[in-house]
Amino acid sequence: MSVKTNPLNSHRYNLGLIGNCAYSGLVDQDANIRWLCWPRFDSSFIFGSLIDDEKGGEFSIKPATKDFKSTQEYIKNTNILCTRFETKDGAFEVIDFAPRFNLYERYHKPLMLFRKVKKLSGQPRINVKCHPVGDYGKKIPQRLMGSNHIRYEGLEQPVRLTTNASISYINEEKSFVVNDDLYFVLSWGVPFEAPLETTFEDFLKRTEKYWNTWVEHCHLPSVFQKEVIRSALALKLHQYEDTGAITAATTTSLPEIDQEGRNWDYRFCWVRDTYYTLSALNSLGQFEEMKKYTSFIENLDIDNLENLQPCYRIDGTKEMTEIVEDLNGYMGNKPVRVGNQAGSQIQHDVYGQVLLTFFKLYTDERLNVKKSSPQIIKSILKHIERYMEAPDNGVWEFRGKQSVHTYTLMFHWAGALAAKSIAKSIEDQDMLVRAEKAVQHAAQLIEKSYSPAKKAYAQALGTDEMDACMLQLITLGYFKNKSPEAAMDHLEAIRKELELSPGFFLRYKHADDFGVQKSAFLVCSFWYIEALANLGHASEAEKLLKRVITTQNHVGLMSEDYDVEMNSQWGNFPQTYSHVGLINCAFAIDRALNSPAFFIHE
Repeated sequence: MSVKTNPLNSHRYNLGLIGNCAYSGLVDQDANIRWLCWPRFDSSFIFGSLIDDEKGGEFSIKPATKDFKSTQEYIKNTNILCTRFETKDGAFEVIDFAPRFNLYERYHKPLMLFRKVKKLSGQPRINVKCHPVGDYGKKIPQRLMGSNHIRYEGLEQPVRLTTNASISYINEEKSFVVNDDLYFVLSWGVPFEAPLETTFEDFLKRTEKYWNTWVEHCHLPSVFQKEVIRSALALKLHQYEDTGAITAATTTSLPEIDQEGRNWDYRFCWVRDTYYTLSALNSLGQFEEMKKYTSFIENLDIDNLENLQPCYRIDGTKEMTEIVEDLNGYMGNKPVRVGNQAGSQIQHDVYGQVLLTFFKLYTDERLNVKKSSPQIIKSILKHIERYMEAPDNGVWEFRGKQSVHTYTLMFHWAGALAAKSIAKSIEDQDMLVRAEKAVQHAAQLIEKSYSPAKKAYAQALGTDEMDACMLQLITLGYFKNKSPEAAMDHLEAIRKELELSPGFFLRYKHADDFGVQKSAFLVCSFWYIEALANLGHASEAEKLLKRVITTQNHVGLMSEDYDVEMNSQWGNFPQTYSHVGLINCAFAIDRALNSPAFFIHE
């Protein structure tokens, strides 16, 4: 099972992530595919026991006996997952991966799941079960036996399991002895028809080489390198390469906290989240993802939009209708939502984030690529000018109210600064003048959110409520021309009001549509640590980061939320926000330490 409990009832998502930028899946420590959506990230699951044990289907490879030990880890610097089993009869491991490598001048990333049972010792007995489902568990396909495969018909496309294991034993779910290495390829649509063993081993070798090379090309900080690499690999798997969209998380409806109904579908492209993800990847020296994403943005036809939505489906479709599926939910947490109402919300911060994303294309001399038309920059700047003082639902997507949020003003300010730099680079005087006016207007409005009593900038105009997202005023450079004391006062006011435990923060303290929050939102931890490092407190920031990364699961993956009292992961998983935050903190601490790379940091 994917949930392990201890006497304190703490829990982790004991799952490993695999994928190839066409699909992704989650594998538990029993080598069961607990989550896999085909043909796209936002499609129905074909395996979804993570949110319904009865209707979610199953693809498990595990010992026939209940008396076994299992461990799970990645092949170093890859997204290839190994689950090792030890029983009294012998030992074996299951190797899971999604093929990805260069082939015919493009990336080969088929909708195929590769699984290998590698015999290690003795004569272990295993059970293999494969039951794909469709339409969120409502469709059960017909199983048809072939000579070396099982066909599953009745889903959107045919699914086929090709293997050198006994088809009869799999179909009858009988246990059998592992005498030799076994290979399994599950395919969607196009069947796998190449030589099984040689092709499998070739794809495995090529995929391992691809990921090793990708990591080798990453620029790394001198601290927390292992954690940064795993976070980078996880982020990479959240881009749907076909369109360039980047999803916020792999899953839907994993609750922010147990039994509170804060369950959302995050398998879509949030403009805001993507800005953060690309910023982290850019710090790593990875720009391919940004190039793909700019095409996604260009295809939204911003110039003809009344509003830029906060999120879109991964093919750029605007329709995000939120429905509730009749599923049991993760650990009984209902509702299970498909789609997201946030698509219909007003969140004006997205314009600044798009400009910050395009900024690199125009100003980084390493990027020898065709620049986007200046018209798209002007169109986005026009929206900033138009909506400068307009209320919106804010970064936390409040469903019941709108305000003029300081977070939005902050990105109006930062986005206008980016537009100003772009205007200089392309020598567009009109854009330069407009951008400068927008910078000044946004700064004037931000100052109206300042609370003299708290010595900090509040969540929105007309309130003195603190919000952890405002820590980014420090990291985005808003305090550059202010005193160091002003920045520290702002940091301390947020810490005093929102810190649950050293390094762990609420997003805000006031009640929202669902009541009062109880869990820490992990990206807020990272925003605080990064701000602390930027203000020169490297040692304290490093100490807190070591504490916060204990929230990782056994393979280094992080969730969205964390229950500090129960030491538990919650929220959708893996969460890009959290992995972005870790990367940014590591780089900020590295800069703040300002010492040679060979220096040992205790």
